[in-house]
Order: sequence, then structure tokens, then C-alpha cells
Amino acid sequence: MSYWFQSSERAHIMVIDDSVEELQVLLTALRGAGHRISLDFDALGGYRRAAVLQPDLILLDAHLGATSGFEACRLLKADPTTAHIPVIFLSAGATLEERLTGLREGGVDYILKPFESEEVLVRISVHLALARAQKPDDVAEAPRRPLESEDEAPHDLDRVIARAAQRLIESDLANIPPLPALAARVGTHEKRLTRAFRAHTGRTVLEFAREERLSRAQHLLAQTLLSIEDVAHAIGFSGAANFTTAFKERFGSTPAAHRRLCRGCACGA
Repeated sequence: MSYWFQSSERAHIMVIDDSVEELQVLLTALRGAGHRISLDFDALGGYRRAAVLQPDLILLDAHLGATSGFEACRLLKADPTTAHIPVIFLSAGATLEERLTGLREGGVDYILKPFESEEVLVRISVHLALARAQKPDDVAEAPRRPLESEDEAPHDLDRVIARAAQRLIESDLANIPPLPALAARVGTHEKRLTRAFRAHTGRTVLEFAREERLSRAQHLLAQTLLSIEDVAHAIGFSGAANFTTAFKERFGSTPAAHRRLCRGCACGA
């Protein structure tokens, strides 16, 4: 079958999937449409290759063994060299919550398995066109990461892991997961996340989360009419009393005094 977009939308597509049988159908369709293909069966390996190869679009299986597609997507979106690449998730029998998770983590679309090849190709074409339309006119190419030595690669990945963890913390300050769960959600273990976070932020994960919570509290106190109790809950404190204690220790004034000061000087903390 001939597709209308073959001549104008040929691109470099990276496929990260470990379903070998389903891959044959997908790869045949992609080659038939004239796309250049890179293939990886592992989430972290796929992320590393994407950082070097800079594909135009990534098809990413949501379930990839030890490290899921969601964790790989968090790393891709936390890395400035890959954040611009559209990611389409592939999954068999995905629940609504799983589809929403994929979109929240930065995916642009979700295709359910078993899929129709024509649907995949049309969706790829749509997202390639959107990505190209959104690219600034003065940016011809995304920055490409130089090939790294074995010693440099882990250091670089640590930076991305730390950034991905920061994004997760900032996205929901009221429900920051415990350190082991946070590490798992960015595709690593507790010890490496702790080391990476301290190396690239100068703080522990706990220190960073506490500072972000209190900084967000400053903004909420100045810019909203939420009660002190509601502000406390919105940033993950169990109640107004311990929030007030932490806020005063950090800023030298109570939340109520900070709010009065901001209203008096019309500040936008």
C-alpha cells in the first residue's frame, strides 16, 4: 500500500521495544514508508542511543522489564539534548491511568497493541509535522551530544537522573514518593540517585524537596487566598503547626506574618 506522506515525511525513527514478534510487522511498515530505523530492546540503552543519534521521533514500549518506558521517557524529557524528540508510547491493553501516565511524562501519543500499521504511520506523520512546525526557524538542528567515553557516560547519565528526579518532585510536592520509589521512577537505585543528586544540586533529595516546598509556600501565601492549613496540605505538610515551624526556621517569620508583609508591599514572592 502507498501512503500519501511517504515522500515528504521520511524520518529517522527510533523503536525501543522488546516484543520481537510485533516488531517485525512494525519495522516492515516503517521501512515501507521510507523511514530510517534505529532499534533498541532496553529502556536505558534506548535513552543513551537517542542522546547520541538524535532521532526525529521515538516509538517506546511502555513495559520494558527492569526499567519501564515511563522511566525512560522521564530521562529523555529531563535531558536537554533529547527533550525535543516526540515520544509515542506503545502498549498492550493499557488502562486509562497508564495512558494518562504516559502523557504526563511527556509522551505525545499512545498506540494500543495490536496496532494497525497504517494507523502507526499516520500518527507518526502527524507528530513529525507538529514537531517540525514547532521548531524555531533559527534552529536548524537540535544540539547533538558528542560520543562519550566509558568514563564520561555515567557522569552524564547521573546529571539526567538528578534532573528527572527534580522534575518529579516539583510536579507534585504534596505527594513526593519515598527515596527508593523515587529512584525507581527515574530508572535507578537509591544509592545512585543520592550520589547523583548531591553531585549535581549540592543538596540531598530531602533538602531539595524541603526547599521546594517552602518556596512554593511563599508563592501560595503571597498569590492566593488559601488558608495556612490549606497551603500546608498543598505542599505536603500534615498540618499548619509543623508547617509554621518549618517556615519560620527557614525564613525567620511565620506564614501569617509573611502574608501580611506581602500584602502590605504588594510583592509577588
